[in-house]
This record gives sequence, structure tokens and C-alpha cells, in this order.
Amino acid sequence: MKQVSTLFLKIAVFLLGLPVLALGIFGAIWLADNPANPNYGHILYPILVGMYATLIPYFIALYQAFKLLSFIDNNRAFSEWSVKALKNIKFCALTISGLYVVILPFVYVIAEIDDAPGLILIGMLPIFASLIIAVFAAVLQKLLKEAIDIKSENDLTV
Repeated sequence: MKQVSTLFLKIAVFLLGLPVLALGIFGAIWLADNPANPNYGHILYPILVGMYATLIPYFIALYQAFKLLSFIDNNRAFSEWSVKALKNIKFCALTISGLYVVILPFVYVIAEIDDAPGLILIGMLPIFASLIIAVFAAVLQKLLKEAIDIKSENDLTV
């Protein structure tokens, strides 16, 4: 049963990467060539650069999640490698959040030009989503570290 659930999660991680890769390759390039309003096309470029910069930590985090699932498959879930993978996921989520914080002023300028205040809320969604992922990974990292410490204490007790 465990192999089936981790296989399902591995497929889900893979499927999370496909649309982001497709949007990174095709969607953002198309958006750079065809802005909705040519008046703010020059403001769009820093946003696109920031979005491309977030692709790197996003795919690193997906790779780390895939590695974590492999550790679970190999009965190495309670190991320092799992703690390190969660630490890397947390760092990547914080990096994504920070990059979107840098992008947010440019989104504000576009929202002012286009008179779309809801655009600010949409621009804040990736910040909060990645912060939630970072906090969740930090909590899991701490719990896993404590479980490993308890397990090592029990192994030393005869």
C-alpha cells in the first residue's frame, strides 16, 4: 500500500512541474511579446524576470519532494537525509516568497495604471502560499528531527 501511495505522490509531483515548465517556456515568452496593454509593457519585463527566477527554486523544491518520497519508499524516512530535504524545501519556499515580494511593487504599478486593485491580491497569493509551504516544511522538519533523536536514544538504550 505504501508503494502505491508514494507512487501516486511522485506522479503528482511530476504533474505539478509540467504546467509550470510549459508556462515558463511558452506562456511567459508569449506574454513578453504580446502585452495586454503596450503602455505598461516595459513594467512587465521585471515581473517576467522575477517569475523566471522563481522557476529555479520551484523545481529544486519539487526535486527535493521527489527525493523525500524515494526515502520513504526505501524505508529511510527517519533519516538525516529526509530532514535535509525538508530544509531545502523550506529554503526554496522562502526564496520564492522573497522573489515575489520583490515583484510586488511592479504589480502595484500595473494595478495603478490599469485601475485594477484586485491585481495586488492576486500578486500576494504566491507569497502567502509559499510562506505556508515554508512553515509546513519547517514544522515537519522539526518533528522529524525530534523523532530521529528519540529513535537514536531508544537505540542506545538496552
